Amino acid sequence: MSTIAFLNIAMHGHVNPTLPVAAELVRRGHSVTYHTSPAFRAEIEAVGATVCLYPGGDQPLPDPPTPVTLMEGLASTAVRLLPSVLIDLRLLQPDLIVHDSACLWGAIAARELEVPAASSFTTFAFNRHVPSPTRGSWDLLAEAATRPDSLKGYLRARRGLRRFDTSGLPLLDLGNIRQPLNLVYTSRVFQPAVEEFDRSYRFVGASIGARPADPSFPADRLRDPVLYASLGTVFNADPRLLRAFATALAPLGGTVVVSTGQTDPAALGPLPPNVLARRSVPQPEVLARASLFVTHGGMNSVNEAMYAGVPMLVVPQGADQPMVARRVAELGAGLSIRTQDVTEDSVRALAGRLLHEPRFRAAAATLRGAQHEAGGYRRAADECERYLRTNAVAGRPAIADPSRRG
Repeated sequence: MSTIAFLNIAMHGHVNPTLPVAAELVRRGHSVTYHTSPAFRAEIEAVGATVCLYPGGDQPLPDPPTPVTLMEGLASTAVRLLPSVLIDLRLLQPDLIVHDSACLWGAIAARELEVPAASSFTTFAFNRHVPSPTRGSWDLLAEAATRPDSLKGYLRARRGLRRFDTSGLPLLDLGNIRQPLNLVYTSRVFQPAVEEFDRSYRFVGASIGARPADPSFPADRLRDPVLYASLGTVFNADPRLLRAFATALAPLGGTVVVSTGQTDPAALGPLPPNVLARRSVPQPEVLARASLFVTHGGMNSVNEAMYAGVPMLVVPQGADQPMVARRVAELGAGLSIRTQDVTEDSVRALAGRLLHEPRFRAAAATLRGAQHEAGGYRRAADECERYLRTNAVAGRPAIADPSRRG
């Protein structure tokens, strides 16, 4: 059996899809380690992986999480973490490193140690047809001009990385770090321009495994139809926005579940009696009962909704979410609305269409089939094992070819 090291950034949407993969690899007898922030320690230990904590406690997210601030944060974090990570990995001697597509320090560590690496894409796969938010562009240049401190911080961090092997890694596009094996956690049907990606990209579908039960969640209170609203965990949700969802959906649903994330549920004020507002909910469990999902369009949430076959009303907040919202609408599995256009009346009207026009449920069912057929976490584990065998036969590490198509 092999030693497999996971390295990731401190975001739930990036960590959650990898947990069932790590659990499956452990079940198959591999030794799995996971470099992470303390906030994710319990979840990772629960899947049987050995936790290696990053020094310095929880890694703060850029605020606001724009492409330029994200690039600065990723490069600066790489400079800070690499010495400790390399010490850990030299002791572990992994046979394979699996890192997030935005985990610069994972990719550099693989090159430093000459270890095969796989990249984990928890959003879309990106290329010239599906541009990454951190790609070189006029928009990125314009934002950099308005954030000179972030630009200086990024350039300073890149200088600090010169002592490491960064060959073949993107100079700017740090959200799109590719390897000879790229695990993409959505289906080929949902991926835009899928025919433009080579076989190094494996579209394994939603990676959803058993999660620890939440005994505090009152599942027995749910009454059909269950309508669910969540704006995720990264962006601070305006209480007025969450309240608009709750009051708009209440007349349409048996139970309306609102996940408030970083927002205190009390900030929403008095709510209709059939509204259940909580900071966090067991999302796959709720989606399995839901008839409608109002979502920010985070890829993890959208994948889970497609896996459950639930139509969506997407209210993108930033990052890649507008792109995800467009794809949901293009495939007929939902509708999209801008945050500034959200009112109680507009949400109720769109939600009514999603609930009563059969075409949305039919399209969601098609996407559900594609997600299940993709294979999920078991397929991802298969691909890792196949990659390990290929490199064992070749007797050399696999290093990404920056000139590869895509």
